[in-house]
Amino acid sequence: MSKPANPANFAPANFASDNVAGALPEVIAAVTEAASAGAMPYGNDPWTARVSARLRDVFECDLWAFPVATGTAANALALSAICPPFGTVFCHPASHANTDECGAPEFYTGGAKLTLVDGPDGKIDLAALTTAIETARPHGVHNMPPAAVTITQESEAGTVYAADHVDAIADIAKKNKLALHMDGARFANALAALDVSAADATWRRGVDVLSFGATKGGAMAAEAVIFFREELASAFGERRKRGGHLLSKMRFVSAQLEGYLGDDAWLRAARAANAGAASLAAGLTNIDGADIVRVPEANIVFAKLPLPVLDLLEADGFGFYRVGSDGTIRLVVPWSVTDADVEGLLGAVRGHIGPAV
Repeated sequence: MSKPANPANFAPANFASDNVAGALPEVIAAVTEAASAGAMPYGNDPWTARVSARLRDVFECDLWAFPVATGTAANALALSAICPPFGTVFCHPASHANTDECGAPEFYTGGAKLTLVDGPDGKIDLAALTTAIETARPHGVHNMPPAAVTITQESEAGTVYAADHVDAIADIAKKNKLALHMDGARFANALAALDVSAADATWRRGVDVLSFGATKGGAMAAEAVIFFREELASAFGERRKRGGHLLSKMRFVSAQLEGYLGDDAWLRAARAANAGAASLAAGLTNIDGADIVRVPEANIVFAKLPLPVLDLLEADGFGFYRVGSDGTIRLVVPWSVTDADVEGLLGAVRGHIGPAV
């Protein structure tokens, strides 16, 4: 089959991940400013202090925040603070904790187990969670006791946990004396989609610990573990140090977070990404032969295209991940998306799909 030219004639964009995007100008400016002067090491600097204060304002409560460099560290170290080595954490099969951390949660907890609880659209099913907890320890001390639940917001399916869903999970966790952790690698995208406050999306819903993601949203390499209960944070400073994430020049991580949070840059970036995903999904819906697997709720689009079209798009230089072998692909829209990026992909699909179908 011949390869038609892209009628839109746009440079191919990379939708493989929101990690492909660069850094927000606000983040770059904050890091540049932090590099212009000396400061005390290991978080004893003005940037780290200001970030903690800013996060307290954002979440409208007292909290205990610990900057780290990666999402894997944030998730794994957070879980190590709420689950003993002999405990189990309940998570969705598609969660970062299960599929993307290379055993880091098990490593940092010292051997805890992940118990998988399935559910549609990348979210934990309530009945399945209840059953999993109730049946987790049929032989007492011979089995690992339930300790925590972790949910991914936004999920890897591109869906968002609604407030009542989080409430219900939190109620189940509280009833069973389990801590609730939220993996917020794309927390800003979820927050923008829900159009609620950070407080209403987390601690007011019963979340005990949040992995506050910034890297995917426009930072260079910056996350934070946020505790909403002081007793859970009591030994986290030592856990972070032992885990290798107490940076000597912590101000460069904190400066990224300060720039990210400043003047609501993080939410503006998330809204742009979500809007780009909505435009991309709407455009694909209007192309005969292209199907949307589910309506995107934030910045991730799942679509199905003929396999020959995928081959041609990859040859064009477009980035995306194939999901299985039936033509389903995942398109993650970054904060830096432009109308030209979206129209470029849509134009290429239109140009290729006629001969393919």
